[in-house]
Amino acid sequence: MRKKIREPNCQQLIDSFPDPFVVIDRNYRIVTANRRYAQHYGVDASQLVGRRCHEVSHHLDTPCSQHGEHCPLEALFRTGESTQVMHVHYDGEGNSEHVQINATPLFDEAGTLQFMGETIIPVRTRSTQSFVVGDSDSMQLVAKQAQRVAPTRTTVLLVGESGTGKECLARYIHEHSDRADGPFVVFDCAGSGSGEELERRLFGQLAADGKNLNALGVFQQANGGTLFIDELCELPKSSQMRLLRALETGEIKPLGSTDYSRVDVRVIVASVGDMRAQVESGALRKDLYYRLSAFPIQLPPLRERRKDIVPLAQYFLRQLGEPLGQETELSAELGEALLGHHYPGNVRELRNLIERALIYAAGEPLRPEHLVFDHLLFATDADRLARRPVLDEGTRRLVDRRGSGPSPEEMLQVLEECGGHRGRAAQRLGISERTLYRRLKSLRALG
Repeated sequence: MRKKIREPNCQQLIDSFPDPFVVIDRNYRIVTANRRYAQHYGVDASQLVGRRCHEVSHHLDTPCSQHGEHCPLEALFRTGESTQVMHVHYDGEGNSEHVQINATPLFDEAGTLQFMGETIIPVRTRSTQSFVVGDSDSMQLVAKQAQRVAPTRTTVLLVGESGTGKECLARYIHEHSDRADGPFVVFDCAGSGSGEELERRLFGQLAADGKNLNALGVFQQANGGTLFIDELCELPKSSQMRLLRALETGEIKPLGSTDYSRVDVRVIVASVGDMRAQVESGALRKDLYYRLSAFPIQLPPLRERRKDIVPLAQYFLRQLGEPLGQETELSAELGEALLGHHYPGNVRELRNLIERALIYAAGEPLRPEHLVFDHLLFATDADRLARRPVLDEGTRRLVDRRGSGPSPEEMLQVLEECGGHRGRAAQRLGISERTLYRRLKSLRALG
């Protein structure tokens, strides 16, 4: 008599998966998970069922979609189709990590969508440079778009003013893709020459023997990774056709070669200007524009996302101040001063402003008088007095490019408004009481 073979149950099957795997219902509740999932997130398997997924992996009380991430569960139950996204999770030791999520719909016998099966694959990143996502609605949209497109091979078009962070966003997309272990290469069309020199830098050049490469182009350098092409509208039309062919076929022809060779490159393109206007003027090939605009992402200028100014400043203060042993907490007065500026140079200008302030502070806590805005750097004394921004109408604190702080007239006026109380006056002026006392003493000596 033959022994009946026992069929494996569902739990035994998913426990055989090498990556963390979990089944979740439409209410974000975990139905079952494999042993690898429990180990990865440091939770006893018996305590997983019934918990919400965002509590375990994100350490959040609400779904990740409310915190700027694209929720695969919501997308899957909305469309009924598989989806793939990149997320930031916290492992069992509380360390943040980038993970790729492959979400699959699970149907019952009647064909009704019941659950989501989620495979989680940790992704190692090559760079410490991150794209800083703010709390504004516009930046949350940018983050969702980047997370959606990162795992694909689609060419991405980044459009935005100078200084809005296009290269940082391109690197963010690269680091959240399956190419994160490959090279990230930047090619700036604006400063890359023309003619043969440009072609050589793009596609490389064969040596005199006609076989070996004498010079690697950026496509060869980025093989297996991502190529970021900046200022695309500066690329001469003579090179646009070859770029179009490289995008469409994955083939390039180095200078001096009669044959095309294949490259495995994901391309991200950036432009400051209106590319449609460039097409209309004839400066940009229409077919190249349509090939590049499959997935455009618009980066908003900083003046349209003022909610992000203080969080970004805090990020730059910690990034730049910690290596110097500088205090890295942003005071309310400094935040108020930063919000009083227009930032025509966008995020790049804000970063430069914080770096400049740290130099002026020379190890002391940052104060409003350490902020030297770009439009004051090379101004005459008359222009500086006329154009320096009012940071607080009540106290009339003004920024001086030399870091000298409020004028004598301003200090005396604020001191009078505070009834002679030096502590309150110094706080309103954004300087220390000792500084106020020293400057008042100098005034009396001159008087």
